[in-house]
Amino acid sequence: MFGEEGKGSAYGKGVLKSVSDRLTVEFGKGYSVRNLQQMKKFYDLFPNANALRSHLTWTHYRALLRVENPDARDWYIEETVRNHWSSRQLERQISTLYYERLLASAEKESVVAEAVEKLAAVEPVQFIKDPYVLEFIDLKDYPALRESGLEQVLIDHLQQFLLELGRGFCFVARQKLMRYDDDDFYVDLVFYHSILKCYVLIDLKVGKLTHGDVGQMDGYIRMFDDLMRQPDDNPTIGLILCSEKNEAIAKYSTLADGRQMFASRYQFELPSVEELEGYLMEKRRGLEDSE
Repeated sequence: MFGEEGKGSAYGKGVLKSVSDRLTVEFGKGYSVRNLQQMKKFYDLFPNANALRSHLTWTHYRALLRVENPDARDWYIEETVRNHWSSRQLERQISTLYYERLLASAEKESVVAEAVEKLAAVEPVQFIKDPYVLEFIDLKDYPALRESGLEQVLIDHLQQFLLELGRGFCFVARQKLMRYDDDDFYVDLVFYHSILKCYVLIDLKVGKLTHGDVGQMDGYIRMFDDLMRQPDDNPTIGLILCSEKNEAIAKYSTLADGRQMFASRYQFELPSVEELEGYLMEKRRGLEDSE
């Protein structure tokens, strides 16, 4: 089907197009000529299915297909698993020739330090979801859920909540006290992110996001950095979890910077197909507007 004799020729492309059309009719989308070419290359480079790494997604492997040097490819695989690189982090390391620079450098420590610093600077947003789906909360048991109640439920279901937060999140404290002069301040939930090497403060809100919520989280981040952050920690991240976002506030506040503070919506059931399609269209428009 994918013989080398037709590679690059009009005949070869015609065969691939025909196969693509048949597979699309039978199985649906995902079988474009480009995807078929990548599948063929994936099969050639990784013929032993038992040797594939379960930690890596198809997006990881798709990035690895561009690495021609087998030694470099193996190195990137091992480093991705060891350092828990996301697919975007792996893409960046490949595009900046991390392996080649490390191999050629007499001062390998400085190359590693540069890579770690730049990954930490651009990646926090990759670990923040929107929305968060808290389907493990049975609303019949909590008919009048308030912020303190929501916090208690999340603590009661901490394992499920950690799974929803995603990899790297480690629970530290609830109602973390920060004392400044004679005033006491309490952060709802505090986590430490083992990949980003920073604290993550979570503030829970039942209702619509307000300017006051953003200002309060900004103060929490600054205070936590001043009182709690250690010299080897990266800057603290703040996440406001609210039941309803306010797009105007998200656009015209420090949330728009997308560096240290984020706001995400939570919901208690999986989104419908229509909601997912609307979300993807919204994200696509945002990407197009930013280009």
